[in-house]
Amino acid sequence: MSTATATPMPYKGPRFERTKALLSSPTFVVGALILLFWVACALIGHWVVPQDPYASDPLNSLTPPDATHWFGTDQLGRDVFARVIVGARDILTIAPLATLLGTVAGTAVGLIVGYFDGWVDNVIGRLIDALLALPLVIVALLALAAVGASNVTVILVIGITFTPITARTVRAAVFAERNLDYVLAAQLRGENAFYIMFAEILPNVLQPIIVEATVRLGYAIFAVATLSFLGFGIQPPSADWGLALSESYTLMAGGAWWTVVFDAAAIATLVVGVNLVADGIQGVLER
Repeated sequence: MSTATATPMPYKGPRFERTKALLSSPTFVVGALILLFWVACALIGHWVVPQDPYASDPLNSLTPPDATHWFGTDQLGRDVFARVIVGARDILTIAPLATLLGTVAGTAVGLIVGYFDGWVDNVIGRLIDALLALPLVIVALLALAAVGASNVTVILVIGITFTPITARTVRAAVFAERNLDYVLAAQLRGENAFYIMFAEILPNVLQPIIVEATVRLGYAIFAVATLSFLGFGIQPPSADWGLALSESYTLMAGGAWWTVVFDAAAIATLVVGVNLVADGIQGVLER
């Protein structure tokens, strides 16, 4: 008599469970769909829009939304719908790069400060506290006024201003890890400090770093739009949303609401989408 052997079920680790939890989170799914829509606009929008977003038509300036111009036209006769779609490209290039820069630099600083403690923490930690006391937009405006506005300088300025915020988060996480057994074992093996920080501690503090990065991305999008609105961010002839608001907000007094509402709605939905993704990730990682 033969005995049937049960086929073992494949092991599904924590990564699979977290992915499943993310995909079952309404908050994350809604935010991801919004974010994917704008990413698609940034990547292929200039190929699918029905009008040239940069073509001026003074004879049709400030035309209300109709069958030809779905979102109307601006003061130069440019199609607002096409400009809103294409306008996602610059902001979704600059904001993620600035966030990446701030996350990488802040993680490195936080690891060093949290691991070495002592005078290193006293000196760099107090410097971080001083930088955090300064409003981000004011610091960015002063820096951009000094070096000049361009896409590269906007990335650098926002990334640098995000560095101390991320460093503080990473520093707190490293404090909770540095005296655990796996760190002490690495020290007893004679591993150097940088190996311990980046090979041993870093993988164990990735969760707060991921959450911090997604939250910072929302702030970076808003910061880029704000700087463009003030004239220190993305420059013409870009179809950037903040720049479009700066050029058109005075037209609302004359009834041309469409020149402002759709660009403002684009910024709002993108920021909300990123924040929903961040909330979904945070909820899953904290389980």
